[in-house]
Amino acid sequence: MILGMRQSPGSFIGAVFAALLFATSAAADGKLVVVELFTSQGCSSCPPAEAYMRELAKRDDVIGLEFHVDYWDFIGWKDPFAKKAFTARQEGYVRSLRARYKYTPQAVVGGTVHLVGSNRGGIEAEISRQKAKPGYGPKIVVRKENGQIIAKVGGAHVKDTYDIVFLTFDNEKETRVMRGENRGLTLANARVVREFEIVGTWRGAPVTRKISIVGRDGDGGCAILVQRPNHGRIIAAATLPFGG
Repeated sequence: MILGMRQSPGSFIGAVFAALLFATSAAADGKLVVVELFTSQGCSSCPPAEAYMRELAKRDDVIGLEFHVDYWDFIGWKDPFAKKAFTARQEGYVRSLRARYKYTPQAVVGGTVHLVGSNRGGIEAEISRQKAKPGYGPKIVVRKENGQIIAKVGGAHVKDTYDIVFLTFDNEKETRVMRGENRGLTLANARVVREFEIVGTWRGAPVTRKISIVGRDGDGGCAILVQRPNHGRIIAAATLPFGG
């Protein structure tokens, strides 16, 4: 708004609506970079990476997601957010990216590159590199309606088949760690993934998926990823906050 100009209530509401619509489109045009952090509350080197993830979660050019793995639970603290399925996703990236082993904190950017999760400079450089590449992914529009997520994946010229991945995540949570390597610390975690599943495939033609969220974990929101099968490149992504 330019100072000194007068607006009617109707024009102001219209401007706000247009701004919100633009924000939704900008967040769903296939140009967001997805950063997945594989971490554990039982890992003493993970808190700095989780602090960085809290910063990424506030940005509008990145979708930051925390996957808590379960293989550090044996050393004294059972991570309340850890699941074997998240460990399996990390192991899938180890295979697809030909990494020597899995580790924490490990960040995977765009499904194509892995780095130490606390390596801010390296991750920022990779985010910038991926943002600069020409995009060919579809536009994704996501909305919540009557206990369902309705995700519309638009059309684009592609030759391959892609997975449509659905995730739910929590709002920022704090946990007082009572045992293990982080004993005595209060850890803050943002965008902790609670559930994920492949809900369909996309081959270039527009696709609509309706996903029930009744009874699902994840009070923060959801994300839709369009990704090459077997933990390949993520070519489009969108997120929808639930509020609260």
